[in-house]
Amino acid sequence: MLKSLFLVIMMILSVQAKSQINLINQDIERRIDEIIEKMSLEEKVGQSCQITLDAILKRDISNNVIEPIQIDTQKLTEALVKYRIGSILNVGAHTLSIKEWDYIHKNIHRYYRENIISVPIIYGIDAIHGVNYTVGATLFPHEIALAASWNPELAKQFGEITAYETRASGIHWNFSPVLDLGRQPLWSRFFETLGEDPYLASEMGKAIVNGYQGKDKVDAYHVAACLKHFVGYSNPQSGRDRTPAWIPDKMMAELYLPPFKAAVEQGALTLMINSGDVNAVPGHLNYELLTKILKEEWGFKGFTVSDWEDFDFLHNIHNTADDIYDAIIKGFNAGVDMSMVPYSPQYKSYCELMIRAVKEEKIKEERLNDAVRRILRVKLLIGLFEKNSNQAENYNNFAAENHKKLALDAALESITLLKNDKNILPLSADKKVLLAGPCSDNLIYLNGAWTHTWQGDDAKYNTVGAKNIKEAFQQKIGKDKLLFSKACELYLEKGYESSKLVNLKEFQKYAKKADVIVLALGEYPSTEKPGDIRSLNLSKEQLELAKIAYATKKPVILVLTEARPRIIREIVDEATAIVHTYLPGDFGGDALIKLLYGEADFSGRLPFTYHKYDGQIEFYDHPRSVAKSKAGSFDAFNPQWEFGYGLSYNMPEYKSLNLDKTTLKSGESIRVSAKLVNKGKSSTKEVVQLYISDLKASSVPAGKRLCAFRKVELKAGEERIIDFLISEKSLYFADANGKMVLEKGAFKISLKNLSAEFKLD
Repeated sequence: MLKSLFLVIMMILSVQAKSQINLINQDIERRIDEIIEKMSLEEKVGQSCQITLDAILKRDISNNVIEPIQIDTQKLTEALVKYRIGSILNVGAHTLSIKEWDYIHKNIHRYYRENIISVPIIYGIDAIHGVNYTVGATLFPHEIALAASWNPELAKQFGEITAYETRASGIHWNFSPVLDLGRQPLWSRFFETLGEDPYLASEMGKAIVNGYQGKDKVDAYHVAACLKHFVGYSNPQSGRDRTPAWIPDKMMAELYLPPFKAAVEQGALTLMINSGDVNAVPGHLNYELLTKILKEEWGFKGFTVSDWEDFDFLHNIHNTADDIYDAIIKGFNAGVDMSMVPYSPQYKSYCELMIRAVKEEKIKEERLNDAVRRILRVKLLIGLFEKNSNQAENYNNFAAENHKKLALDAALESITLLKNDKNILPLSADKKVLLAGPCSDNLIYLNGAWTHTWQGDDAKYNTVGAKNIKEAFQQKIGKDKLLFSKACELYLEKGYESSKLVNLKEFQKYAKKADVIVLALGEYPSTEKPGDIRSLNLSKEQLELAKIAYATKKPVILVLTEARPRIIREIVDEATAIVHTYLPGDFGGDALIKLLYGEADFSGRLPFTYHKYDGQIEFYDHPRSVAKSKAGSFDAFNPQWEFGYGLSYNMPEYKSLNLDKTTLKSGESIRVSAKLVNKGKSSTKEVVQLYISDLKASSVPAGKRLCAFRKVELKAGEERIIDFLISEKSLYFADANGKMVLEKGAFKISLKNLSAEFKLD
């Protein structure tokens, strides 16, 4: 990987905004100098250590956390006063109420407010799709669904509301957004990504960071963002979580680094490191990425944090360190500023070994001071030193109606119509519907993991009042028009998802009475290692249920609630309609019904390539050779649905693609314009997607690359000219060594069914 490539990598991004948060403020830097000058070695080391909430809670004689949770003052005092711990994270087992969060923070932060310690604690949480660990919080669609909206403004508003409700919970730091690319659908955290394309992920990621952190400063209604997981974590070769990735320099430069770079440019304050290894180098030992690239070349001034127990991982899993002492030295020197050492007594050992390492000069005090400076900088920028961190009573808009409306809007703009034969949709409210399928009657299938609990599969914590698909149907058409027979159930067996058919006679009896059958199919909630799967194929029992439904000769609508694209090739052709909801959150049921009955139009578009076969994982930007078939024709690339695909009730027509010039010279731009016409009877939203193809290059070029997009609303009968400016920035590519290059030659611009060529001179 050449150093120079990172100096120009942003030339492939259309980043227009400067950093929203100014990370360097001279008054703050002087204050940091004063604080560090007074700190002991023990205090500095403590700032680099993060423990979990469980480490300071009271436990019963069986060592189980007592509920409702209680802070163990002795444990807390030992952590904060003796070991000078700088950060705490996590939630424990399940969602906590605002009152419980207030209790936690008042106990933790009083040590700073009462001058028992001189540096405040920064508390972090995984608020992944809303504040999923606070009772009653507004739960949005997961990131993969948010990406399907193709609406950065919506993503920003999601960030703003999540930040507000996180602060209402007393928390200043959110471990989000995930900027890993979704290019390995077997990976259990695919649903946490913003899709397969670096430009889409960059634009949506920047918007989320802006929403979290605010425009000028992280005030009382915003939080510090944490970019995850730097870098390459999402592309394990095996498909299993936290296993090795092999990423050539070209792919790293063109695909995996740009979303992180864009968010760093946007002023993101913190960054979490990849738990896995890339090209046999563990993320926490990658000096080239963490120090040379991120901090020196990109100028990142915030701090990096490890993932869960990852220093321990270095010596007992990766086998790249002799022992924990060696792992601490290597990881910290590589550029890790804060280590997640969640439990006791491990965190105590970490602090003691860090002190020893500095005294033995295995870690230079200059390096320790740099880490402490970065941590203090963030703590100052987010207002922790102001001693006013607990003001839950001032957040009267927590879970307000306008927050819920935006979550509903996000689901409405994300859910994607993939098939609609014979215009079966929208449904008529007088039709009798048979609803079936494993994901039909429980909210856990709409929310997935990171919802109330880590794996999100405990229904007893479901948000009160939020409707599953069955309940949303009943509200719309009444119980007399809705027939229900689950017919198939999902469950875990030996840690892996299993399914079984149940009560098929009941299902077939109700099918005779129904006008239409709706099958809610999908997968069991999971993430990280518990989410490892052995195949992308949808379970055979769910496929069998669809075939049984088709045999009734009634129209069948498939509703997919999936965390990743599961292979459904066998049941696509006979389906009358197919709708992908992704993981749409607490308001996904409401949104689905509005869309199915035509109260709103579908406007979601796939943020990934939906694969047709388990063994052919290909992407929209494939080079030409991928499309060459056995017969020599170029039709081998044949996914179930392509990246960017989606239907609407009112599909606009694209007309008259125009370029204001056909030769692009250095420093100039080409204005690309096209006319959109909505001939439908109601308004619709369209995602206009502009792709560029490099027709000839010295390295094999991508077939096409997304270079611009815009979501626009068109009223019934409306015609509108949509235009984009394209400059040299969109024409750079990485060569085999990862060096960004720009070459003269011919290029093609594509907008839907329209295309035109130009040349770079």
